[in-house]
Amino acid sequence: MTIFGPLHLTILASIGALAAVSVRICRKSKTSLSAGRWIAGLFLTANEVVWWTFRYAHEGIHLSNLPLQLCDIAVWLAVLACLSDAPIILEAAYFPGLAGAVMALLTPDLSDPWPSYPDVYFFLAHGGIVITILTLVYGTRRRFTTSAVWRAWAMVLAYAAIVGTFDWISGANYMYLMRKPAAQSALDAMGAWPWYLASGAVLALALFWLLWIPVRTSPFGKPGLP
Repeated sequence: MTIFGPLHLTILASIGALAAVSVRICRKSKTSLSAGRWIAGLFLTANEVVWWTFRYAHEGIHLSNLPLQLCDIAVWLAVLACLSDAPIILEAAYFPGLAGAVMALLTPDLSDPWPSYPDVYFFLAHGGIVITILTLVYGTRRRFTTSAVWRAWAMVLAYAAIVGTFDWISGANYMYLMRKPAAQSALDAMGAWPWYLASGAVLALALFWLLWIPVRTSPFGKPGLP
């Protein structure tokens, strides 16, 4: 698949359109929102179960193919946000989940030719994260304070430290903490290892602040934007 080629752009546009429709439907009806939360949660769960069953049946389980990528965690945070409707879980899913999934969708790291199942799964999973989180946040007009940005960033840094330690011990490369992906990505413009790790952390914080702008609260607790 050519990045930003006709197929890639069509998939991105489809994800954006589905997210917009889902948000609009859920804003109009609490019943639709409740049903949508359960449908999204069950879909993401089923998609993960099928994928990991397929993958382990073909590859077996080893240290380099465990579900430890940031988007693997984001999927389950999105599922928990759907099923629990807990504000703290939605907060944890919104910033790293949306930022990570969007970056992955813009620069997909695909190892198989389209339309192989691993590639289809990639877009279903990452597109599902985006649609689900946008629906849960914008479909309910949820707002976040500035502290939510710092909590989410601290959570990502803490998780990266844990995963980075595992990478160093095992020789794996989760979150691309040991080396850049083979496919083109934003990390290519951030210098060599380990400097791109610091640049990536700054970029993540900047993206979190950008994501916060449309869902911010005023100092008096009122919505910053309609």
